[in-house]
Amino acid sequence: MSTAPLIGSGARLAQALGGSAAGFAGRIALPGEAGYDRSRWVWRDHVHCRPAAIASATGAADVRAAVLAARDLGEPFAVRATGHGQLVPFTGGLLLNTSAMSHVRVDPARSMARVGCGARLRRVIEAALPFGLAPISGSSPWVGAAGYTLGGGTGLLARKYGFAADSLLGGELVTADGRITVFGPGDDPDLLWALRGGGGNFGVVTSLDIRLHPVGEVYSGSLALPISRAAELIAFYRDWVSGQPDELVSSLVVVTMPDAPDVPDRMRGRRVVVVRATYLGPARTGEGMLTPFRRGFGRPLLGGFRAMDYAAKALIGPPRSFRQARDHVALLPAFPDAVLDALVAAADSALPLLELRHWGGATTRVSPEESPVGHRDVVFSVTAEAPIGSVAAESDLVALADRLRPHSTGRSFLNFLNDASGVENAYQRKTYRRLRELKLVHDPENFFRFMPNIRPSCTATQADVVDRLIDATRPDGRCSPNNSSS
Repeated sequence: MSTAPLIGSGARLAQALGGSAAGFAGRIALPGEAGYDRSRWVWRDHVHCRPAAIASATGAADVRAAVLAARDLGEPFAVRATGHGQLVPFTGGLLLNTSAMSHVRVDPARSMARVGCGARLRRVIEAALPFGLAPISGSSPWVGAAGYTLGGGTGLLARKYGFAADSLLGGELVTADGRITVFGPGDDPDLLWALRGGGGNFGVVTSLDIRLHPVGEVYSGSLALPISRAAELIAFYRDWVSGQPDELVSSLVVVTMPDAPDVPDRMRGRRVVVVRATYLGPARTGEGMLTPFRRGFGRPLLGGFRAMDYAAKALIGPPRSFRQARDHVALLPAFPDAVLDALVAAADSALPLLELRHWGGATTRVSPEESPVGHRDVVFSVTAEAPIGSVAAESDLVALADRLRPHSTGRSFLNFLNDASGVENAYQRKTYRRLRELKLVHDPENFFRFMPNIRPSCTATQADVVDRLIDATRPDGRCSPNNSSS
């Protein structure tokens, strides 16, 4: 296939951004040039990303210039900060790299931070901890704070303080027509609502104001227990979590231990049940809560719990993983015996990883009027992985999904999607309708679409018409004039 059109597009974009009138002060990279491959890297190897040009921005003015250049030339446009959230293939067009916009400024008096759109969560955590504060953050501190927050965001503090999106206070955004605007409770509250879980569909968020939460010593760790006790452990865990406070976050993982340097020789390749837990409070209280696992299922094979400062827990996590796997996530509003039976069967299967995570707490106490993040009735999630190419594991993954389907919500969270096709399932029906109406207001041409895309409503008044028009849009996601009734 000839690359001439891509080179031509890249040259035109570079010329448009390079002129003094454009006001672009960042770097431009074309295919084959220094920095191009590094700037287009995405976490999922199977997601092809080869833009015609990459614009690395240093601030909101650069973002504005990039948006206008792509619009004026009719080129596709996508945004990348760390590369972890890229789900949609992107070939040709302009890729905006925001990784240099990584500033973090903490205001301890107001318990908030202003965070650049290119900052990783690790940077936010490190800036906030000296003040005894922390953001909502997930299992890896290396992901981008903006994508994580705008997509919902769960983690260590979520049961206590809600999703990361619930802690979004405001920020700055570049619109599809190149305006730099602010959003917040007093500045476009509808846009603030949409961004609390609507992802990057409404513009390029150049900075976020996020609420920080008090943290201190935690009691945390993990225990590896014999796989022979899997059925007892899963059943006990189901009942045990129901009486625990919001300060306790936990999960139960069935895993085949990897052949890795930090794993003892005797444990490599061994299948175990791992109980992971963190109590946001005094060690004495946390120790009492976790005693049943330390003493009730035999001598642990590995691990333990101990008091530590919050940083020791929140900053743990690999910078990246290249493991290619299919996964399935089931969200459960309840945990009947049929789910228990399915998990016990999956524990004795070819699946290398099976995680049961406890949800609830503060995430359930935020109304749809405050945030579009959906499915707040979820009590547990089940995540299973199967390496691509492993016939046995992929077969077991399908079998588990089939057994869980009658008991799950059939929905997902935006940050849990494996591809962009299931975005509608991330929201309640009424919420999704409102998001589409706001998309029509802020991005009627669907310029921002290379992501889990919320397409603009073809009419903002009739819900039934909206539903009929979902499948009557052009391939780029814009409404067909012949089908719109507005």
